[in-house]
Amino acid sequence: MTTRRKFIKNTALGAAGVTLLSTASSYASVLGSADRVNFAIIGCGGRAHGLAKAIGNIKQGNIVAICDVDANRLSKFKEFCIKETNTNPKTESDFRKLLEDKSIDAVVVATPEHWHAPMAIMGMQAGKHVYVEKPCSHNPHENELLVKVQKKYGKLCQMGNQQRSSRSSAMAVNDIKEGVIGDVYAAKAVYANARKSIGIGKEVAVPPTLDWDLWQGPAPRENYRNNVHPYNWHWFKTWGTGEIHNNGTHEIDICRWALGVGYPTRVVSAGGRLHYNDDWEFFDTQMTSYEFEGGKTLTWDGRSCNAFKSIGGRGAVIHGTKGSIHLDRSKYVLYDLKGKKLKTEFENQKKESSANKTSDTIGFDGLTVSHMRNFINAILVGEKQNSPIWEAAISTQLCHLGNIAQFTKESLDVDPNTGRVLNSKQAKKMWKRKYEKGWEPKL
Repeated sequence: MTTRRKFIKNTALGAAGVTLLSTASSYASVLGSADRVNFAIIGCGGRAHGLAKAIGNIKQGNIVAICDVDANRLSKFKEFCIKETNTNPKTESDFRKLLEDKSIDAVVVATPEHWHAPMAIMGMQAGKHVYVEKPCSHNPHENELLVKVQKKYGKLCQMGNQQRSSRSSAMAVNDIKEGVIGDVYAAKAVYANARKSIGIGKEVAVPPTLDWDLWQGPAPRENYRNNVHPYNWHWFKTWGTGEIHNNGTHEIDICRWALGVGYPTRVVSAGGRLHYNDDWEFFDTQMTSYEFEGGKTLTWDGRSCNAFKSIGGRGAVIHGTKGSIHLDRSKYVLYDLKGKKLKTEFENQKKESSANKTSDTIGFDGLTVSHMRNFINAILVGEKQNSPIWEAAISTQLCHLGNIAQFTKESLDVDPNTGRVLNSKQAKKMWKRKYEKGWEPKL
């Protein structure tokens, strides 16, 4: 615990070191032209396209294989890779075959969330480095297991919370550490969207191009219905983790980074599925509050179906005794105590064409390139990771605790050393999921 406490204390620096505050290509002169990381991308949905383009923008990255259980998606993604990344990757429908391939150095996990931790764990056990999309786990037990597996096998594992590789966010965190807004005590994470109803699903025949059994993998078996694949699985407990994980993982992580905190001491949550009467099993409106040692607080304001943009649609606000800071993926804005704007620092990574965009339909932006570059540099030359799995797991745990507090409608007392709930029998029952026989991840 002493080691963990020292790590958490220093986490305010996190990625805000030389790597982020220097140019994005600072390691180009260190890496030789022959040094490359051969990637396999598992999951060929929208986010995979952004990650593939990011790898394609980095000289030391090379896509050699792609995998999906949906043959249509796999075929279309191969065409995308050929056109957009100048690669011609081999295709597989079963990711386990890729784990056996010794020519593959690293895997990118861009699947539905119930697969994230099991696949990342199997990847490290097979000797691969792993870039796993957020959230890194489907339940708290998987968080703990991921950290143990990474430590045991020694392979690098990085979560796709790409704002950790933001130059302007790193600058803000450094400025906070230097006291630019005094003693920081509160942060608010915001996300707003106008999602529509997913309706009431009907059981239908599985599409002939989809391996539904392998798609479900570690999840208990359910019949196929017409409102799950390819995106709405996010809103079902069997496969997804709700908006607090789908998007809140990003903003909550930035708030925690800026506050310099680890696990909380207390968590409460309010909200519900308030906009539609459909199959959505999580919350379209959620206000979650976290308390930390030293009196610091963090609030998640998630609105999936009301896009009122209180601070630009998404972002983080950090408050201190001398002022406040607003952070999003494009800028860092400093305010005094009366709300007067004192400084704006834009991300402005000129060498990436999409750097000044928050994102596009596939999630490709300069931050994704920077985050993937950091992962590649960590593999090749030992650059410090901006989001190693033991750090990412803490932010993911906060999101799990928010959902657990919402489902149980209890005020959760939490051990700040371990992130485990101390006072709720219901919460302890939600710590681990039921796995399909033969698919439970293990050390």
